Amino acid sequence: MPTGAQTVQRFADVIDGAAPDPALPSSLVLAGAGKMGASLLDGWLKSGLDPVNVTILDPHPSEHIERLAAERGIALNTAIEAIRPPEVLVLAIKPQSLAEAAPSLARLVAPHTLVLSILAGKTLAGLAGHFPEAGAIVRAMPNLPASIGRGITGVVASQKTDDAQRSTATALLAGSGAVEWLDDEALIDALTGVSGSGPAYVFHLVEALAAAGVAAGLPADLAERLARGTVTGSGALLEASPLSATALREAVTSKGGTTAAALDELSGDNGIGPAVTRAVAAAKRRAQELAD
Repeated sequence: MPTGAQTVQRFADVIDGAAPDPALPSSLVLAGAGKMGASLLDGWLKSGLDPVNVTILDPHPSEHIERLAAERGIALNTAIEAIRPPEVLVLAIKPQSLAEAAPSLARLVAPHTLVLSILAGKTLAGLAGHFPEAGAIVRAMPNLPASIGRGITGVVASQKTDDAQRSTATALLAGSGAVEWLDDEALIDALTGVSGSGPAYVFHLVEALAAAGVAAGLPADLAERLARGTVTGSGALLEASPLSATALREAVTSKGGTTAAALDELSGDNGIGPAVTRAVAAAKRRAQELAD
């Protein structure tokens, strides 16, 4: 893998219907099956992970998880004492719950176990402290579009993580979208502020755009449809076009036109650029506060 703090390696999405990735693990325990944990699980199953190789631990499983476990033969809330250390332990609980849950979960970790964490702010060193038997630890930060297979996940690994374990982590995470490997853990909190929290910024933009439409005189339901359609359509264009976001913005903006007038209001010290910079910095700071 290339080196350098800014270097990333992109892996293609796993295509639904393709043969199972041989890097998928032979045994996996998912600790925490909330929105993100459940989204990852759905991606794994679509990628070909055998459900009989999966155990879910969640004190309050959703109806979706209970139904999925019953239909697919997934073990749900087996006593920890009865579970053999798996090839992969995925931590998808709330970050604030780690200290309480770790002593029990640590029983599931053997030297061969890969600990894959999606807990915001929890560092590799901190995770190693909770799971001293673990030789390999991978820290990942997915985002909400993983729930429809369109997520993007930043990943960093401990020094003891070997190539096969990196491939396993990639195979698991690629089931929910693109994967970006980082070789500097210092970048992951900033990544959290951009892509981890980023979908909320986009949804908030839709809210603000719809509210602005109402303020300008549009009916609320029409303003909502216009705002949603504008953002989703623009995202699709951004994905399909070879042009940069800057070039696309310039293509929409005629000198002296309506868009230029609007962008004048979004520019400057109080504009959207500085506001987003502050937002990402705040998310990064909070991620650092959640660290062990």
